[in-house]
Amino acid sequence: MVEPGKGIGVIKHYYDRLQVGIIQLNAPLKIGDTIHVKGAHDDFIQMIDSIQIEHQKIDEANAGDLVGIKLNQKVHEHDVVYRAE
Repeated sequence: MVEPGKGIGVIKHYYDRLQVGIIQLNAPLKIGDTIHVKGAHDDFIQMIDSIQIEHQKIDEANAGDLVGIKLNQKVHEHDVVYRAE
């Protein structure tokens, strides 16, 4: 898990064909939030318009949840997800 103050989650897996990143959260995340994904090969910002847990759409996820999010760009395992201001 990401250290406190070091982001709101970490990428655990990426489904290339679906363009969906699986994120282990350590802080709440909701639709409309803007995230910043940063890693060795990735660095981009995007607004969240869809969150799923076990293929069920939700509006908000909590710390500890493993969520799927449609992403605009490819990401890699261990990339850190930050809340963008």
